[in-house]
Amino acid sequence: MADFLLWAWLGGLMIAAISGPLGSFMVWRRMAYFGDTLAHAALLGVALGLLLHISISLAVILVCLLLALLLSTLMHRRIIATDTLLGILSHASLSLGLVSLSIFDHEPIDLMGFLFGDLLAIGQQDLMWIALACCVVMIILIWIWKPLLSITVNEELAQVEGINVAWMRTLLMLMVAVVIAVAMKVVGVLLITSLLIIPAAAARRLSNSPETMAMLASLLGMLSVTGGLALSWFYDTPAGPSVVLIASALFFLLFSFPRSLRAF
Repeated sequence: MADFLLWAWLGGLMIAAISGPLGSFMVWRRMAYFGDTLAHAALLGVALGLLLHISISLAVILVCLLLALLLSTLMHRRIIATDTLLGILSHASLSLGLVSLSIFDHEPIDLMGFLFGDLLAIGQQDLMWIALACCVVMIILIWIWKPLLSITVNEELAQVEGINVAWMRTLLMLMVAVVIAVAMKVVGVLLITSLLIIPAAAARRLSNSPETMAMLASLLGMLSVTGGLALSWFYDTPAGPSVVLIASALFFLLFSFPRSLRAF
């Protein structure tokens, strides 16, 4: 196996593994639009990295984390409706990122790679960032799994039980921000949320417990990455969209069969 294909496959598998449980919470809590907002902000991180001459991966992570904190604060204060707030920040951050990137027209910038992913361009350094981020997020997620489930089922009851609901909600947003930041090269800022949402939604069809759904979502995500890379390798299709296409095909395939198990 060629090195670039191996790095791409390993990076995609790690992103898919952590996207399973996180995507499950996004499905349960209906956070798809929140993911889109963070994904669009990733372009702003790219521009910031180029401007300050720092690692683009680090800049994207910082911007996504800061936006996640800002969203958490504004949503808690309930200044305006949540969907309106997400719509404003999503398109504003995407537009600001595109305008900022246009300043660097004297430098070679693969805008299509940022928008739709460049999975086959993942190198050893990118793989290290992905591995570090996924390990940290996975450890935190395992540590707070039960409190997160509690606030997902009933926030008021969880608060009565002594769980800091606001902190758990913010921590979930920060973890999603980190995964979105490091997944940018896999499927691009316009398709990142699909890798979180589609496998989790497909796994929901077959699951009768939260843990089962999280594990199945990870497995379906890994299968999508493998199938997408194979499609890209044999038919010369763009890798990121191919991954999403395979994930979508699995989703519709699973929903074409009768539902036999109770979903969470």
